[in-house]
Amino acid sequence: MSWRSERIWVELIAGSRKTSNFCWAFILFLGSLGFLLVGISSYLGRNLLSLFPSQQILFFPQGIVMSFYGIAGLFISSYLWCTIWWNVGSGYDRFDKKAGIVCIFRWGFPGKNRRIFIRFLMKDIQSIRIEVKEGISTRRILYMEIIGQGAIPLTRIDENLTSREIEQKAAELAYFLRVPIELL
Repeated sequence: MSWRSERIWVELIAGSRKTSNFCWAFILFLGSLGFLLVGISSYLGRNLLSLFPSQQILFFPQGIVMSFYGIAGLFISSYLWCTIWWNVGSGYDRFDKKAGIVCIFRWGFPGKNRRIFIRFLMKDIQSIRIEVKEGISTRRILYMEIIGQGAIPLTRIDENLTSREIEQKAAELAYFLRVPIELL
């Protein structure tokens, strides 16, 4: 999602609040809760889940292992829910021709680096670079090369853009910024 005029280009970056993340966090929570309940049921000798007869599972070693997997899954699920709640990775890219400034903002995890804000001059932009890695896990990432700073990624790693989409996005941004495009 982006907003453009002749002088300003603002691109909003989606963070962790995506449907797929909600689904994975919910599925992991339910699965780990099931494992934990089966492990506890085998310890107590009572059936806490009516769908699964836990009397058939011995507490040692199966019940302990299932309890461990349940607790580990709850920790991972909690981590996913926290990243969704904090909307880690969201932010914006703002290119302002009038002021000659580029601002990149992202939300991180709570703490010292919760707000990641990078600001530099437009004249320091060397080029727009497209990195394409084909194969089993195809990856197409758009970078902005800054003189003396290196490359700053402008697209998310999990953002699965087609070759045509990333080329079009790179061409539009390079035209707006009046810089060349590099391909790796």
